[in-house]
Amino acid sequence: MTERTGGRPIRILLADDHALVRRGVRLILDNEPDLCVVAEAGDGAEAVEVARRVRPDLVVLDVAMPRLTGLQAARELARTLPHTRILILTMHDNEQYFFEALKASAAGYVLKSLADRDLIDACRAAMRGEPFLYPGAVTALIRSYLDQARQGTAPETVLTPREEEILKLVAEGHTSREIADTLFISTKTIERHRANILAKLGLKDRLELTRYAIRTGLIEP
Repeated sequence: MTERTGGRPIRILLADDHALVRRGVRLILDNEPDLCVVAEAGDGAEAVEVARRVRPDLVVLDVAMPRLTGLQAARELARTLPHTRILILTMHDNEQYFFEALKASAAGYVLKSLADRDLIDACRAAMRGEPFLYPGAVTALIRSYLDQARQGTAPETVLTPREEEILKLVAEGHTSREIADTLFISTKTIERHRANILAKLGLKDRLELTRYAIRTGLIEP
């Protein structure tokens, strides 16, 4: 159960062109009390159509599907259903797919080979507005940043001034509502900034954000 869903189970749309895969993934998800698969789709286009009708909290998309790929479907869902979270579930440990998934506004990238270990955590992280990246994806992000730094194209600072402002308030223990009231912006904007901060820094929770804020001098220990 999550605050975003009002305490009810997270409603999930599962899209994969292999019925056997869908059945196995559904068993993993439906076995959790806070997760509920409410619809399935056999390709990307059907996933978009069903999502518009069912309005799930979260859509889990395979990458390689007929009609629309998972990445194409993710882009369309991000455009038409911006409040719906998206996860990519794939057999491909592929940096290009991974970066395309991030560009398509996916909240996470989960390998099918690790689904029984990672998928449940990824669903919950997505609904908290936090990114979920498997270790190889984190390595790819770091390598990309270092390549940009060597080429002189990396940003001078990792976080924007607004993100640093929000990070400081998060690390001081303020809730999203309190931060929104302080900065006169919406809680949804705060949550989006918080997810971006976690992704940029490769961190996973408030405790790690606090440690980072202490190390960088944003707050005192």
